[in-house]
Amino acid sequence: MKKIELIIRPEKLEPLKKILSKNEYSGLTVMSAMGCGHQKGYSEEFKKLGMEINLLPKLYVMTVILDEDLDDILTEICEKLSTGQVGDGKIFITNVDDVMRIRTGEHGESIL
Repeated sequence: MKKIELIIRPEKLEPLKKILSKNEYSGLTVMSAMGCGHQKGYSEEFKKLGMEINLLPKLYVMTVILDEDLDDILTEICEKLSTGQVGDGKIFITNVDDVMRIRTGEHGESIL
């Protein structure tokens, strides 16, 4: 299993949910985030307050998928979420050794 953690533009959440749903993944965690990278952010509105903040609104999305689905899902994410502009985001991929459903104590891939 793989955990994919995505930092994406907020308007790209619905296309991401459609990709995951199409591949039969319904579980995900979404958090509001602020960040900057090569995009550098936009700080004009804060300059009036004497502050230099170069953070832009993003979403952090985390989900776990099966190894065999990884390449297809990543390809589709890049196709559907990319605007071709700086600031499209990043995907971090890590191995997941096991997963457990708290309600029942079940373990393994079958609970995804």
